Amino acid sequence: MNKQMMKQMKELQAKMAKVQEELGNTEVEASAGGGAVQVVIDGHQNFRSVKISPDAVDLDDLGLLEDLVLTAINEAIKKSQDLAQSRMGDLTGGLNIPGLM
Repeated sequence: MNKQMMKQMKELQAKMAKVQEELGNTEVEASAGGGAVQVVIDGHQNFRSVKISPDAVDLDDLGLLEDLVLTAINEAIKKSQDLAQSRMGDLTGGLNIPGLM
């Protein structure tokens, strides 16, 4: 590789590291049941919090609450993955480079 290409690779690596750090500090929120269950996750798919409204707790129908929690979790993961893909896509110009996401 020539020096110019090596320089560009190092710049891309530095930018990718910065984006990864930003993703770890960025939170996305998802909810289900009209806000009865709220989940906060970061850009690395680490959960930060889960909040459940007391109104969502019905001891006679815990299955509904479980479904709401799963729905909120899955939506939060999707939002976090979309965020990571978008941020990395900005760096790679939309190229799908294996191992980056």
